[in-house]
Amino acid sequence: MKQTIDTEPWDLEIEPTSGFFDLNWREVWQYRDLIALFVRRDIVATYKQTILGPIWFFVQPILTTIAYVLIFGNVAGISTGGIPKILFYLAGITLWNYFQECLMKTSDTFILNQNLFGKVYFPRLAAPISVVVSSLFKFFIQLSLFLAAWAFYLVTTDSVQPNVTILLFPFYVLLMSGMGFSLGVLISSLTTKYRDLRFLIQFGIQLLMYGTPIVYPLSIVPEKYRIFLLANPITSVVEAFKYSFLGEGYFSWIGLGYSSAFMIVTLFLSILVFNRVEKTFMDTV
Repeated sequence: MKQTIDTEPWDLEIEPTSGFFDLNWREVWQYRDLIALFVRRDIVATYKQTILGPIWFFVQPILTTIAYVLIFGNVAGISTGGIPKILFYLAGITLWNYFQECLMKTSDTFILNQNLFGKVYFPRLAAPISVVVSSLFKFFIQLSLFLAAWAFYLVTTDSVQPNVTILLFPFYVLLMSGMGFSLGVLISSLTTKYRDLRFLIQFGIQLLMYGTPIVYPLSIVPEKYRIFLLANPITSVVEAFKYSFLGEGYFSWIGLGYSSAFMIVTLFLSILVFNRVEKTFMDTV
């Protein structure tokens, strides 16, 4: 009987990855139906038992924009570079919220799904990938709110001057999703062993927002401090997005190249750490 078992061909053999950058992307693609189910779960479960439901996707940026207009625009008197305040803050909030959503939810993926990971096998990257995709649903809803306000000011005022770089919009979204995904996977891999990193990340993401020109334009930052903001890879993307749609902002191919390089390096680093942690993370999570 033992000889029969040893020689019996297997339909599927699950083995741990052997190399640092050994990821079976073909296997991830084979589980695309599972990723679609995860996406549906993330979208439906978020507002399943709420009164307003998906309307919260609109309420959140509207209330945040109103707060920014009152606090930063009126009370603090921070300039928006000649752009209508509502439109300026909506532009920054829309792109930032997508990055923050990808980063925060992806960084909790392995801890929140530990019971599921311990019961059945599937490519672990399916979970964070589904977060990035489901976050796109919320992003495009909030983007429609921004585009509605943008179209209104475009027709009624001369303060909005879009340009040909608006064609780079899909590239901006790719950069933000890529950075959110890679940083989230890296953090999630580390928090399987060091849980207190979660609290540090929650605090750090708030500081990062103020280190990104969301509530102020880069142009009002003194020249000697501007280099520190440009060291933030998100800055060039947010400023380029504002420049493309509003005609006011900082657009630099070098800056976008830096953001792209940061995303690629971080992605490789997150894969390296993920492959190292994946073999034992069920023992430490």
